[in-house]
Amino acid sequence: MIVECASDMDPRAIQRLVEHLQARGKPVYRIHGPQPVLVCPDDHDLDPQELQTWPGVRRVIPVRHAFQLAARDYRPEGTQIRVGEALIGGEEPVLIAGPCAVESRAQLLETAYAVREAGAHMLRAGAFKPRTSPYSFQGLGWEGLELLAEVRAETGLPVVTEVMAPEEIPLVAEVADVLQIGARNMQNFSLLKAAGRQPKPVLLKRGMSATIEEWLLAAEYIMAYGNFQVILCERGIRTFERMTRNTLDLNAVPVVKRLSHLPVLVDPSHGTGDAAYVIPMARAAIAAGADGLITEVHIRPQEAWSDGRQSLTPEAFARMVREVRAVARALRELYRDAP
Repeated sequence: MIVECASDMDPRAIQRLVEHLQARGKPVYRIHGPQPVLVCPDDHDLDPQELQTWPGVRRVIPVRHAFQLAARDYRPEGTQIRVGEALIGGEEPVLIAGPCAVESRAQLLETAYAVREAGAHMLRAGAFKPRTSPYSFQGLGWEGLELLAEVRAETGLPVVTEVMAPEEIPLVAEVADVLQIGARNMQNFSLLKAAGRQPKPVLLKRGMSATIEEWLLAAEYIMAYGNFQVILCERGIRTFERMTRNTLDLNAVPVVKRLSHLPVLVDPSHGTGDAAYVIPMARAAIAAGADGLITEVHIRPQEAWSDGRQSLTPEAFARMVREVRAVARALRELYRDAP
């Protein structure tokens, strides 16, 4: 159960309500988010109508899931997150594109201009790269972050980049408009808590073997520490299939849309691992209801230092943009004409 308090509710009154619930043997979690919220996960014998009578309580929301703040029960209307000129969770699909890794200023700048011209709303690129092998390219680190800051200033594109450790967040957040938590760190709870304590939006990728409930509970960690600007990203899960890098679970899009109010993006690059399949799966993701896409684009994929095989050329990305926008328009017309 969630007890949402008015933003001007006296802190002493909130504390009295907390003590009232604790006196009944209930665990209470006080969330310092956009407005004061109390979460009571053990609410079996609580009376919502009785709690609603407390002065300063705006509403009481019974929640049916282990994830409370991320549940659609809490925000049936859905969450929208503004990043630059893009509205994630709005009517138009948001497009995030760029190379897997920052390699050089020239590579990053040329790619940024190309994806912006094609219609991308944000630039993605990794300065820090979690790699399966310790001998693979690990990213340029702080040098890469400085290049991202330069290209962001020159092109005007907001930046999405990965953060791998809690202590890196303050410096990465100086450059990034959105902090990405990658699949390998989805259950790095120290990182999730630290991301929740800072105000920048967080793009949370689903772990490669994570259930949907585990993914939503990871989002709950971020929200429970005060940051409600969470964007979910389906990027494929590990199955027995070996013809693709991962199995892109597009089931997850409508399932999460039903369970949660958080916006959902899809990453067809990691989801397939092959540029030949990225555009078809991008179209399918939008048709399934995704709020946008995050795709890898490289000016010369055959020379990429990482993930070249799954990276689109700028020309292929421009084609993808045209096609996914056509799908989005068709869906809007379909819903508009529906009885």
